[in-house]
Amino acid sequence: MDWQEEYCRKLVTPEEAVRHVKSADCVVVPVGREPLALGMALLARKDELRNVRVYIQTPHRDFPWYEPGWEDSFIIEIGFVMPVVSQMMQERRCDFTVGFLDFSFGPGAQDIDVLMMEVSPPDQHGFCSLGISIWNKKQQAERAKLVLAEVNKNTIRTYGDNFIHVSQIDYFVEHTPSGRPLQSHDLLGRSIEEAGGDERIKTIAGYVNSIIRDGDTVQVGAGRASEGLVVAGVFDGKQDLGWHSEATPRGVIPLIREGVINGSRKTLHRWKAVATAFGGGTPEDTQFIHMNPMFELYSVEHVDNVLTIAAHDNMVAMNEALMVDMTGQVNSETFGPMMYSGAGGQTAFALGAVLSKGGRSVTVLPSTARGGRVSRIVPLLPEGSVVTVPRNATDIVVSEYGIARLRGKTQRRRAEELIAIAHPDFRAELRKEAKRLFWP
Repeated sequence: MDWQEEYCRKLVTPEEAVRHVKSADCVVVPVGREPLALGMALLARKDELRNVRVYIQTPHRDFPWYEPGWEDSFIIEIGFVMPVVSQMMQERRCDFTVGFLDFSFGPGAQDIDVLMMEVSPPDQHGFCSLGISIWNKKQQAERAKLVLAEVNKNTIRTYGDNFIHVSQIDYFVEHTPSGRPLQSHDLLGRSIEEAGGDERIKTIAGYVNSIIRDGDTVQVGAGRASEGLVVAGVFDGKQDLGWHSEATPRGVIPLIREGVINGSRKTLHRWKAVATAFGGGTPEDTQFIHMNPMFELYSVEHVDNVLTIAAHDNMVAMNEALMVDMTGQVNSETFGPMMYSGAGGQTAFALGAVLSKGGRSVTVLPSTARGGRVSRIVPLLPEGSVVTVPRNATDIVVSEYGIARLRGKTQRRRAEELIAIAHPDFRAELRKEAKRLFWP
């Protein structure tokens, strides 16, 4: 049987595809655009199903199962707190998966009963593209008992290890959303206009610019401050930069188009911009990526692997923190015990960058929150806070008040460095607490 015949045999309606889901099954939706038709068809079976675990790695679409009253049918688990599930997380109506992306992103040792994902139409050889996001889709497809694919003719094709054959998919559903393309957004689902505009980020970008050297390979993590660095000019005046990162925040693709980021000095994947997802830009950026051999997508097991990251000479990781304590512990995920976002690849990139020959790990944060009422540099992390980056791996911390270099320094010297970049209104209290904690 050739692939065309196999595809036609496997082509069904969304309702027929999700009929294979049973109560108590584990259904996984990987990173990327959630398959709309399959999701809505599964939702329609609410009254028939009980205790179906639905693991959605990065929830973007506002499906009804995030509302109260659906818990008997669908138990929601997530891998990153996006805007559509923030209320659900605060009310503790969903659960959160903890772990390194490359090892345990998704149901770890447990079986995947059904995988639902979006793909492109097959090419002349029967291969579908996974579009702008691969993450661990191929690994999950190998583990899943049943693979359902929603074919969207607008899904772009990219190079790298980003294809899956018709023979590896059990059922196909054809559905292309109508209407205008999605609004330009950042990696955390906010509109570009909402995410920008903080003058402090422009100042931080200037400091970080002084840390970056021509020829560095760079990574920028998700978040308002870290993503804002790119459009705020963090790479101004630099040349021959390389790109090895989970994704591409807004402003990165134009720099690749202009040749500022060209990969010419990369240790691995020279002349290539490597990620596990391309997102956070404009529809024009997406079209530039389509069938462009300069862009390559690889699985998160490769891209976010500490050893892969460390193998790049002069690797510079740039990620943001919610708060940093005076020993250098970085919390980027929680307010106390309450989940706010997730670690993403921050832990892996921080470790990989400090292990890289000539590498640097940069943590950025505005000095205050809540309109200046709260310092983000604190004596101790609040009870229940998650440590995203342990103090032993924290290298450089940057606020709008300067650069704190922590690598190889004692607790006392670290406290002094961090107090110097705290907001002036909080420095006296921080000095008092530092003396209590670190001096006789």
